[in-house]
Amino acid sequence: MTQSFLGRRGIAVAPHNLASESALRVLREGGNALEAMIAAAASIAVVYPHMNSIGGDGFWVVGGASGPLAGIDASGASATAASLESYAQRGVRGSIPFRGGIAALTVAGTVSGWGAAHALAREWGGRMPLARLLEDAIWYAREGIPVTHSQRAATAAKREELRGIAGFAETFLVDGQAPAAFSRFRQPRLAATLARIAEHGCDDFYRGALAVRHRNAFAGVPDRIFEQARERHPPAPLPGQRMR
Repeated sequence: MTQSFLGRRGIAVAPHNLASESALRVLREGGNALEAMIAAAASIAVVYPHMNSIGGDGFWVVGGASGPLAGIDASGASATAASLESYAQRGVRGSIPFRGGIAALTVAGTVSGWGAAHALAREWGGRMPLARLLEDAIWYAREGIPVTHSQRAATAAKREELRGIAGFAETFLVDGQAPAAFSRFRQPRLAATLARIAEHGCDDFYRGALAVRHRNAFAGVPDRIFEQARERHPPAPLPGQRMR
């Protein structure tokens, strides 16, 4: 690193300044670091859509003022019905497709990571409700964000590859083209999804009405779509030392 930044009252780092600001708002309101990062994680899924989403996985390494590191493994398990036989029955020979419904053979773990982090935050004295932590993300999705140069470039580069996938064009394209830089980009369906998670909790993404909507060819309801993040115990970077 060519530059280092230090903060006596707290610091938040994210690939997009709006996500960092979401975290800082939580800290200024008395939230703890875990609560701040839940807010940042939710916002980055909205404001940096070409690099982050709620359809992926999450990995957390958490260090308190004392004691061992805590880890959260929010990587999704494979769906129960995802097997060589089930792919063969669908006419797949050779490689598994990397686009489309039958390519989604694992369950998105990101939201379960938010739930696990929120539970850990409460063990550390956190008191902020999940709805408050998702507040910025919901607002950005509903009201819109300015398109960055990187979002426009990534969308243009992937347009032909992805435009045939259900939901892509109506979500990420404007009149069939990548949105212009600095134009307003709204994601109303994502706003509705986040609002439901805020109201009903992270489990709704896996067990409730949202689970029914986003099930894929291999993950029905019930299934291993009942995803749960797992606690891990990260090793120290060097023998006898602790990451700080």
